[in-house]
Amino acid sequence: MNEIVPSSGRAVSRRERGGFGDFVLRTHASGGLVVQPRMGFSDPDEMRTGLIATKEASATTVGTLTLDSYTRVGDREAARRALRAGLRLNGYPIVEHGAELTRLVLNGVRGPGFPVQVRHGSATPLNIFASLIEAGLDATEGGPVSYCLPYGRVPLAESVRNWARCSEIFARLRETGREPHLETFGGCMLGQLCPPSQLVAISVLEALFFYRYGLRSLSASYAQQTDPAQDREAIFALRRLCAELLPEADWHVVVYAYMGVYPTTPEGSYKLLARAAELAVATHSERLIVKTVAEAHRIPTVAENVAALEYAAAVAAMARPARGPSLTEDTQTYVEARTLVNAVLNLDPDIGRALLRAFQHGYLDIPYCVHPDNRGQTRSYIDGDGWLRWAEIGSLPLSHVVKGTQPRAMTSAGLLDALSYVQRKFDGAAPSAIRRNDLRGKSGHMMLARSPAVNPGSGVS
Repeated sequence: MNEIVPSSGRAVSRRERGGFGDFVLRTHASGGLVVQPRMGFSDPDEMRTGLIATKEASATTVGTLTLDSYTRVGDREAARRALRAGLRLNGYPIVEHGAELTRLVLNGVRGPGFPVQVRHGSATPLNIFASLIEAGLDATEGGPVSYCLPYGRVPLAESVRNWARCSEIFARLRETGREPHLETFGGCMLGQLCPPSQLVAISVLEALFFYRYGLRSLSASYAQQTDPAQDREAIFALRRLCAELLPEADWHVVVYAYMGVYPTTPEGSYKLLARAAELAVATHSERLIVKTVAEAHRIPTVAENVAALEYAAAVAAMARPARGPSLTEDTQTYVEARTLVNAVLNLDPDIGRALLRAFQHGYLDIPYCVHPDNRGQTRSYIDGDGWLRWAEIGSLPLSHVVKGTQPRAMTSAGLLDALSYVQRKFDGAAPSAIRRNDLRGKSGHMMLARSPAVNPGSGVS
């Protein structure tokens, strides 16, 4: 399992093949945390400028090409019209720009010390995979569930077929001596109000799906939620399940800074980002995807992205890993997640069919998700301690492990209150104990006070 024979006939180890996943794991082994933005620009020069700025930040970084919405939904004609009209898109249109132009954008920037990942959000990603492979890229993310249910009305069965085909095509890069890397977005479902055990379960199941189709360099995602103690428990559960179920894969965990309603004040935004960086370090996570002070107001600039990267890296450098549960200590989140994973895997020997049947039977059911293939029988709430709890479990196979559910009618006012819980908590919090003068970038300016150097609206979060 540790070697392949490329077309040259010489056996190549995974470590020799390098790539995105290897860079992240080597950084972690040396005691570092990789930080990453979510930026994307339709103008190739702006995209290259953003990548260079990310590479030159005072942090260990990887680059991102976040794609535009037209490319995500496969509306190529709309993307072409916008480009002809000189309109600014909300991301990089990799399919329309073509491989030659994308290689020019990456030339001299991407390399062994600065890998680049494509982020897209598509349930129909065949053209995206073809374009990124042709451009020489070998890292991307998504998943048959996580890039279907929250993002549109593509039937889940179609998404599963699409992702199976794309995963197989992507995995063939291993035959050329390269190591393709695929990250599951499953730990970020809807961004907020999904209890962590189901986030962990879907992240693991999508990683198993990718493994089934030949990929061996993987990352499992988890998005910061409402309480740091619960988040730590969830990430340790995710790490344990990956170790148990993916023993032959090279995997790491990527933490996302909070993806729900974001604080509106700079102090609140930075305090929430600091908690995400501390969470990543505490849970031995290898990579962190940041958010910026602009999230509540507009699309961030390059300078704001760099400021967030450098701030998160500085906080991480001062944080310390926490001691997790022992391998025999079954936390509530681990028990729930393992129960969900086992129930899904037992539905069918083929993991793609198992995922479809899981949603048909309600064994997986995302609270407040209105996709037609989601049953919509589960509900969650935030308890008095700030933990996300199950209010109603619907047909989830958790009746023997989840106790004390509290069925309650969720009014529109109640839902808005829950959605804004983190924003209100951090906007009302005292200033961070971290001294801003201690967190300076290469320019010497305080990162909290950086001025935007790029026109607002020039990227995507």
